[in-house]
Amino acid sequence: MHKLRAAGGLAAFFAAVMATSPALAQESGIDEAIASVLGPIASALSTVVFYQVELFGTQVELIVIWMLFPLLILTAYYGFVNLRPASFRSAWHIVRGRYHDPNAPGEVSQFQALSTALSGTVGIGNIAGVAVAIAWGGPGATFWMILIGLCAMSVKFTECTLGVKYRVRHADGSVSGGPMYYLRYGLANRGYVKLGLALSAMYAVFGVPTLLQLATVNQMYSQMEVATGFDQGWLFGVVLAVLVAIVIIGGIRSIARVTVVLVPLMAGVYILTALSIILGNLGAIPAAVGVIVTAAFSPEAVEGGIIGVTIVGMRRAIYSTEAGLGTSSMAHSAAKTSEPVSEGLIGLMEPFIDTVIICTMTALVIVITGAYELRLQGVDDIAITSAAFTSIYPFFDKVLMVAVLLFGFSTIISWGYYTEKIWTYVFGHSRPSVGTFKAVFCVCLIPGGVLTATQVFDLIDSLFFLLAIPNIVGLYIMAPEVKRDMQSYFARLKAGEIKMNARPEVQAAE
Repeated sequence: MHKLRAAGGLAAFFAAVMATSPALAQESGIDEAIASVLGPIASALSTVVFYQVELFGTQVELIVIWMLFPLLILTAYYGFVNLRPASFRSAWHIVRGRYHDPNAPGEVSQFQALSTALSGTVGIGNIAGVAVAIAWGGPGATFWMILIGLCAMSVKFTECTLGVKYRVRHADGSVSGGPMYYLRYGLANRGYVKLGLALSAMYAVFGVPTLLQLATVNQMYSQMEVATGFDQGWLFGVVLAVLVAIVIIGGIRSIARVTVVLVPLMAGVYILTALSIILGNLGAIPAAVGVIVTAAFSPEAVEGGIIGVTIVGMRRAIYSTEAGLGTSSMAHSAAKTSEPVSEGLIGLMEPFIDTVIICTMTALVIVITGAYELRLQGVDDIAITSAAFTSIYPFFDKVLMVAVLLFGFSTIISWGYYTEKIWTYVFGHSRPSVGTFKAVFCVCLIPGGVLTATQVFDLIDSLFFLLAIPNIVGLYIMAPEVKRDMQSYFARLKAGEIKMNARPEVQAAE
């Protein structure tokens, strides 16, 4: 209650400061100074990470190819577990708490773990990421985002299963999991001790810089600027940092309590509004789908033709789903369960909800309303989505601002948990280490509002995609044991060895 009162007071302070200090940032030149330092760094890092080679006459980024292969390979290897009705049915029962065991190890319910993980993916990636994909690759990029989202489900299944299977419990009863742990202990279990140590260390080193949540802050600020005219990026970052600090100090339980409310609420508002536009323009849907599919296979889609537009869709889909990065497995690792595969099935649903459903709806609204043409005028971020919705509901720029602020806030606090786990893996789980991380994380939110969309997405894409290098190596090696665990789980489920409880409401009530 005290935290909620403090958050409300700070929100009011945020509004008051924005209203009473319109010239402060311009006079100080803080925005320009921050951008002049971080802008060149983002550009240089992007050039290295997204190194290109020529393929069929087109320049293709090697890291994107590296991340595409496991999506296809694991989907086929698991016998299309991502498309089986049994997977969806089991995941639904698990989310409802039909297999909930209050005595199982973990810190939060499986529903709360899903909410926390979804808060890291649903939101900015769906609202702004789709707009960025369309701006950079045309409407056809949406087609590839959807296809990649379906295949990403198999990768998420692998990561979340391994996250629970190889998590560790600390002396205070808390748990830690994720790629650092399953790469280290999972590979050691298969006899690759040195490789496991090397890959887990590589992942951790690459992971620490991802505490920079600049893209999320940037798009939150961008929508506020569109809706209100407020133009003090650094001040926005300062107040946001304080609000985030209030929540992340409480750890995963505090984060879960916030996200379990924010994510369903704001996702519901956004989805219902998008549905109202789509259903109100049913006659325009075939033409919109035609535009998307035609553009996906059009040589003129972007420079580089079909391969070029595929790569744009791939980059944005990965940012939206995080499949291959292993990050959301850290939230799933905290779930109360003794069945790793059950959490894998929960994780499998993330890309379906996030990319296949919500991203598709966003893209249809953008195409139906014709807002995608704004890319020809140089608009390349969330302003495209805002224009699409406000063309039908003139007031919706304010609603979208609130949605983006809350979605973005939930994304940031979820990533605060993820990067804390990476930080403590590197610097230790002591109280001073955790306290230092939280201070650094919050301070590093400040620059997000002063950079351009291109700069922040270049920087964050570069940092995130580096995580895929060690993580995917481990996924390939451990895929056979995940497949065996999956087969065992479904066999025991079918035989009735895994009992369903009679109180589905118990999990959500915790």
